[in-house]
Amino acid sequence: MLNNISNRCLSKPVGILCWLLLLLSISSQAGAEIREASGNFGGLDVRYRVILPDNYNPELTYPTILHFAGGSQTWNIVERSTDSDWRAKAEQDGYIVISPASPNGELYFQGADRIFPDFLNYILETYPVAGNKLHLTGHSNGGLSAFHIASLYPDYFISLTGYPGLLNGSSNSALEALRPLCIFMHVGDRDPGWRSGMQSQYQALLARDYRIQFQVESDQTHRLDVSKNQLRERLFAELEQARQGCAD
Repeated sequence: MLNNISNRCLSKPVGILCWLLLLLSISSQAGAEIREASGNFGGLDVRYRVILPDNYNPELTYPTILHFAGGSQTWNIVERSTDSDWRAKAEQDGYIVISPASPNGELYFQGADRIFPDFLNYILETYPVAGNKLHLTGHSNGGLSAFHIASLYPDYFISLTGYPGLLNGSSNSALEALRPLCIFMHVGDRDPGWRSGMQSQYQALLARDYRIQFQVESDQTHRLDVSKNQLRERLFAELEQARQGCAD
């Protein structure tokens, strides 16, 4: 885009407006950056999106979110989910966000989970992740994916957020694997099935002294709108809380 604007400015006398557009383009490129890439992990070809913060410097370290989109976890859902829920504030607050699309039509709490731990190791080798531990987030099928992957590889994570999300069909050993993590659960008040299941799991884990918080979001359905009731800000506040050790 930058080259196109520059060529137009040089090819004809379009005036100061064109050069202002050029300067804005340069400024934008110097700020936040979005990368789209793919690689083979666990024998599967995976396309993933990376959102880098404003003024990203690979010599520094950044809190990093591994996010699972909901639904069928296709590329277009990954784009919509990261844009609507995480992108703007992550760029502003200095977070990296990484979100993989389904590699083969399978969900990440099913067969697609075999890209791990290769994909996790790749992230830690490629990006300057603060503390070498990730924040894991997801909504709906992405929430199920987040809890599933956290139960398999808890040592890679500092926090776990489902909005909504829970550990589906959980065994005692899978639940026990989540004990070291800061866990946050959000569900809409108009989402009775998920609300009931998540509340039951929250109460069970709270009784076992897990570091877990549960919030019912007022006037919300299954797909939570993070622009309501400052939910987006609260999600990021919880990540910061996890970085401080989950203190209430």
